[in-house]
Amino acid sequence: MSGHQGKSNLRIGVAGTGIFATDKHLPTLNKIDNLSFVACYNRTKAKAETFAEKAGIDKANVADSLDELFNADQVDVVDALLPVQYNLDAVKHAIKFNRPIALEKPISATLEQAREIVKISEATDLPIAILENWSFLKAIDIIKSEVLPKIGQVAAFTYRATGAWNAQNKYAGTAWRQNPEHIGGYLSDGGVHQLALLTGVLGDVASVSALTKQLRKESGSDDILFSTLNLSSGVIGTFTYGSAFGATEKSTSFTIYGTEGSVVYDFSPHLSKPTITYQTGPSLQSASEKVVIEVEEQDTFVAEFENFAEAVLNKDKSHIKVPPAKAFHHLAIIAAALESSNKNGSSVSVEGP
Repeated sequence: MSGHQGKSNLRIGVAGTGIFATDKHLPTLNKIDNLSFVACYNRTKAKAETFAEKAGIDKANVADSLDELFNADQVDVVDALLPVQYNLDAVKHAIKFNRPIALEKPISATLEQAREIVKISEATDLPIAILENWSFLKAIDIIKSEVLPKIGQVAAFTYRATGAWNAQNKYAGTAWRQNPEHIGGYLSDGGVHQLALLTGVLGDVASVSALTKQLRKESGSDDILFSTLNLSSGVIGTFTYGSAFGATEKSTSFTIYGTEGSVVYDFSPHLSKPTITYQTGPSLQSASEKVVIEVEEQDTFVAEFENFAEAVLNKDKSHIKVPPAKAFHHLAIIAAALESSNKNGSSVSVEGP
């Protein structure tokens, strides 16, 4: 890392200056006092120059190559928003130039690449974070610490995230999404978020039985997923995901069934606030009144960057909440679901790194 770094200030070089860098990362970084963009790179330099203007980056710090960005004296860490098939190359650059790196999800295009990223990350002290912001939902901790202990032994769950096709989705027009090189296309791009939440609450998935289908040619690959999951803990459940349907209300809910009660986490967009609703009792006759918790959710994008900064400033990669090994698991679940669908729904074990 650069010798010019202050005690609590991190200067960020951004690799990939597309829609998400402009619309989400830039405003997020503007909310965090000790993080700032100081350099950028994009394969199309004109796009990097446009981003630099918006971000207040000196035009002289618009790099001509990844090497130049990673090697720049003023850059302490790199924020990579590249098409995911380039994430492995970005990690190799991070190691070469000794720059901590945060990578947008999914971790990579293939499990083979993801496995290599995990291997690299475990052989270095350099903080490497995968930006799966749903892992920072406050609801995960509330359900785990406050509610699950009240509902007895967890037995099963139903997770459903469904919605209508949005023909005006500005991300849908990007070439790397329409012609995905990453396994699962839309299913992995958004599915890893859903799985970060599911596994964050209930733990790892051991095997999957799934059927997938492509409804929209614009998706480039299968875009709806219906599945049954067997968790490592022995808990069983269903996982349904897709936003390619005809007109239907966008709905996202996660119901967990226990021997002494149940809990429903509903964070559908029509709600003013996400809710966690639970009731206790071992039977219909002994059911308690429902208790509703309205979640004052945090800005998960701010939380993930603060987490990355904490790991870098403390020079301790163990602070990273979503290291490559965890992100690998989420992508591996999607890979298992796709393999299962190709085998007409037969059960497929989720690969480890």
